[in-house]
Amino acid sequence: MGLGKMGGGMVERLIEHGHEVVAYDKDAHLLSQAQEGGAEVSESLHDLVSKLSAPRLIWLMVPHEAVSAVLDELLPLLAQGDVIIDGGNSHFEHTLEHAKQAAEYTVGFMDVGTSGGPHGARSGACLMIGGPKDLYDRYEELFESIAAPQAYRYLGTVGAGHFTKMVHNGIEYGMMQSIADGVELLTRAPFGIDLIAAFEIYNNRSVIESRLVGWMLEGFKNFGVELEGVSSTVGHTGEGQWTVDTAKKWNVPVPAIETAMEFRKQSGDHPSFAGKALSAMRNMFGGHSVASKE
Repeated sequence: MGLGKMGGGMVERLIEHGHEVVAYDKDAHLLSQAQEGGAEVSESLHDLVSKLSAPRLIWLMVPHEAVSAVLDELLPLLAQGDVIIDGGNSHFEHTLEHAKQAAEYTVGFMDVGTSGGPHGARSGACLMIGGPKDLYDRYEELFESIAAPQAYRYLGTVGAGHFTKMVHNGIEYGMMQSIADGVELLTRAPFGIDLIAAFEIYNNRSVIESRLVGWMLEGFKNFGVELEGVSSTVGHTGEGQWTVDTAKKWNVPVPAIETAMEFRKQSGDHPSFAGKALSAMRNMFGGHSVASKE
């Protein structure tokens, strides 16, 4: 359920790997695309459940704000032994509550933090998996099909997957901020430094070689080294803030992540080249808009 940026690509990948998929989304165009790709489609959650044989497995790929409402509608339609996987990016505390809610209906519940963006969902994602170990063992072939080679792991009981993905995003914020700060400093140097050349060498056997550095390089090649038309107002998802809030609650200092989060919050009021660099990177791996309104 959920055929947006990530869900639609997952459906295509699963079908390519020999799985039979029944798909549902409120968007008729997305449903039509899934059907053209080989999925059986449903007109409602009730229709979706009726087309699955027991024990049913339903993968949710919906925004975290929608999960509770979906479960309220979905759980009464299910039976003992059915399993729900929340593959979106829910707050781990909400995941624990959702698992309890599912248990009241004797329905199994797993949480999978999914990384890799739309491209990863289609060509192989990174999966951080939490839930009962017996359910992980039962569905490991499914996880292997969705993931890039060796890019899935069982991490612990319910909540472990979403917690690990939350921290992953916090780390991502800090790493991206460091790259963007470095970019801004390079542009201020009086040496006429070629940014494309600099990032080509950064990403060729240097200590900071990484996918993020590679995406920054792609950003320069796509938008030009001036990042013309790219907004310096940087979007942010809930997970960066969740990481900071959880760290404060547990008295764990996370200065790099906290600084990166604050930069994004204030970026709309303080235009900067570092902000443009962050927006360009986000576009490269997540397809986020870069249009400047400045």
